[in-house]
Order: sequence, then structure tokens, then C-alpha cells
Amino acid sequence: MRIDLHTHSTASDGTDAPAELVRKAAATGLDVVALTDHDTTRGHAEAIAALPEGLTLVTGAELSCRLDGIGMHMLAYLFDADEPALLAERELVRDDRVPRAQGMIAKLRELGVPVTWEQVARIAGDGSVGRPHVASALVELGVVPTVSDAFTQDWLADGGRVFVEKHETDPFEAIRLIKGAGGVAVFAHPGASKRGRTVPEAAIAEMAVAGLDGIEVDHMDHDADTRARLRGLAKELGLLVTGSSDYHGSRKTCVLGEYTTDPEVYGEITRRAFGAFPVPGAGGAV
Repeated sequence: MRIDLHTHSTASDGTDAPAELVRKAAATGLDVVALTDHDTTRGHAEAIAALPEGLTLVTGAELSCRLDGIGMHMLAYLFDADEPALLAERELVRDDRVPRAQGMIAKLRELGVPVTWEQVARIAGDGSVGRPHVASALVELGVVPTVSDAFTQDWLADGGRVFVEKHETDPFEAIRLIKGAGGVAVFAHPGASKRGRTVPEAAIAEMAVAGLDGIEVDHMDHDADTRARLRGLAKELGLLVTGSSDYHGSRKTCVLGEYTTDPEVYGEITRRAFGAFPVPGAGGAV
């Protein structure tokens, strides 16, 4: 089985519509794909309706968190999307994205960059607006050559010249909410140091005690040494090890199935979850 547990659609900051994403996942030869848009489940219904036969969908989301000033992401799998406490927190985070983006645009304009809200909103479309959409606007304007080049201290990185904070969930609270909604919690790309400061291993150990299920080890932002270190940490803490592409369509260079999760780990995730079940494809036509 080929299992990719971290992808994004136009419901957040990916460039493929949910229906297009699942069709591509099947064409790539994946058996299981998780749709984990940022702080939203809006793409799930479309993905399920279009799910090709032979592909199973894991419903999920990637929650924006912050610990001691360090931004991080928590992957939530197979939770009850209508559970009130987690739903309220996702909406709080999502609703803060618009004023945050507008604040970054204001800072950019102060620096002489002629970006506009209309441009960023057009790029975001129906998705939850975020930094990648602002980054794409900078690429359109020729300010930076790629989206990744916008995530530096000169521009959008944490603490950068135009960075603006938004509401982000404490990761221990995120774990509590995910588990309360019947889901499974996996710390996304914990060693992605190119993105900025990373959470110390001692904090990951505390999260494990609090109910964290796993860490995403095999990821494009982790080099071989980082993967080996995280794999050892996971073994020490009794955490599941996942691998995923973090696919965003054309917005990033990663491809579907670039990294995958072991079938035994996937089986354990499905055994632990009780908020939702994986959805087998029935030959969707959307």
C-alpha cells in the first residue's frame, strides 16, 4: 500500500481543487490519501464525492499552533468535524486569517511593494487565506522568484519584516481537542528548521505524555540526519512515525506520494480514531 497522509487543496493553500487532488492521487498510484487543509474541513465533501474507486480518503486538518513563540502545525486525523469544541477553535483560527493577511499587506505596502488585498484574495479564491497566498502575490509581482523565497526574515518568516501574528492554538490544547473529537494527533514536520525555530525535543516528550500519537518524520523539509534523529525520538517516546508529501499542487515542489506512511502505522491510526472512518472510493464523478 502507498499511503500519503498530508495534502492540501484549494480549501486552504493548495492549487488543486479537492476533486482534482483525489483524482491525481489515484493516478499517482496511491492507495490512501489524507486531505489535511489548514484549519478547515471544507474540502472533504467534494473530495469524497469525487473519490475514485480503489483510493481511500482519510479526512483531516492541519491545525495552526504556537508554543513559546514557535509556530508549529498539528495534523488531526479522523476526528468528528462537527464536535463543538474543536469546531469552535478551528473557526477562531480561520477567522483571524483575513485581518492577519491584511496586516501583512499593509506592511508590504509601507516597504514599497504594490501588493493589494484584491490580488491576495484572488489568489486565495475560496480557500482560507494564509501566508502562501501573500507569498504567491510577491512572486506575481517579481519581488521574489519562488514562494519559498518569500519565507525569509526579509519577508514572511516568523519574526520577519512583514510577519503578523494570528490566533494559534496551544499544542497541548490542540491535542486535547483532537482527542476529544475522536481523532489522532500527529506533529507535522517537527524538524523543519528551514522554516524557523523548531520545538525542542523536551516539549515533544511532554506532548507525548499529553496524548500526542505521532510525529511526521519522512518529509521534504527533513534531511537524512533529521529523519534519523526523529525516528529515534519517536521510538524512545512510543510515538507513531508517519511520512507524507505535504502536497500543495503547483505552489510547492513536492509531489504526491513523495514520502509515505507504513501500512502498519496507518492501521494503528485507524484503530485509535473513533470520530470518523476512512472513506473508500466508489468511483466519484465530480
